[in-house]
Amino acid sequence: MPRSDDAQRLRDLTLLRRVRDRIDREYAQPLDVEALARGVNMSAGHLSRKFKQAYGESPYSYLMTRRIERAMTLLRRGDLSVTEVCFEVGCQSLGTFSTRFTELVGVSPTVYRERFGDEADGIPSCMAKNVTRPIRNREARRG
Repeated sequence: MPRSDDAQRLRDLTLLRRVRDRIDREYAQPLDVEALARGVNMSAGHLSRKFKQAYGESPYSYLMTRRIERAMTLLRRGDLSVTEVCFEVGCQSLGTFSTRFTELVGVSPTVYRERFGDEADGIPSCMAKNVTRPIRNREARRG
């Protein structure tokens, strides 16, 4: 019996990796938990529970983190307006984008661009992601 449980857990992890990889690839597309769940033949609730168990955050939260990471890069580049960045990363509402950005990064998108436009200058792009990764305010307080 335990082998069956282990086999199911491995199957679930494989499906969860597919969902995570899809989010990483298609973050700018209109994605929702229902569509992600359909893609791996799971219910939205089951996917959300299993994803959070495996990765520590919900699929929606993971998607928004990916979008905000990309937005940070685009804002540092400086050639797009905040509104253009919002839509470029797949957000449909400037208000929701700004709220989520501020929640994850600690400052508004406009302030971020003004203060941190050169934050990653001189850092190889493979390392810049580690330096500029958004840290949720509650995570920052722990450290």
